[in-house]
Amino acid sequence: MHSLSPGIAHRNLPLLFLQARESVFARFRPILNAAGVTEQQWRVLRALLEHGPLEPRQIGDVCRLSSPSLAGILARMADNGLVLRERLENDQRRVMVSVTAKGHELAANLAPTIEAAYRALESEFGVDFIERLYATLDEVISRLGESSLSEDADG
Repeated sequence: MHSLSPGIAHRNLPLLFLQARESVFARFRPILNAAGVTEQQWRVLRALLEHGPLEPRQIGDVCRLSSPSLAGILARMADNGLVLRERLENDQRRVMVSVTAKGHELAANLAPTIEAAYRALESEFGVDFIERLYATLDEVISRLGESSLSEDADG
């Protein structure tokens, strides 16, 4: 039995999600650190690899990053040659971000180690559990819908 705050009958679900995220990400962080990539940069790179070129607003939505944070992340990634930011011909106010050849090469080089980390999780928890976890997380996201961006959830 868990001790709960006075007047609050439920466990702190947002905190549990954050703790679970941190526990899982601890498996991936050393891989990214060794490659000189931050967690947020990897999130952006993965989103662009999965969805193709996106506008910054779309990247923020997919990666759950605020606009000010994303601006700095994209600037550093462009400086490092991982992404290309190009203004749209038909609307110079809009920018499209895509992965460069160097970004593709980085992802390809990291893929075997990242996949090994996923296989280790599957080995530790079982493939069925991991598949149920994916399904459960997809359902939570689907049922709760997209909420406003917040990097610090509290509840």
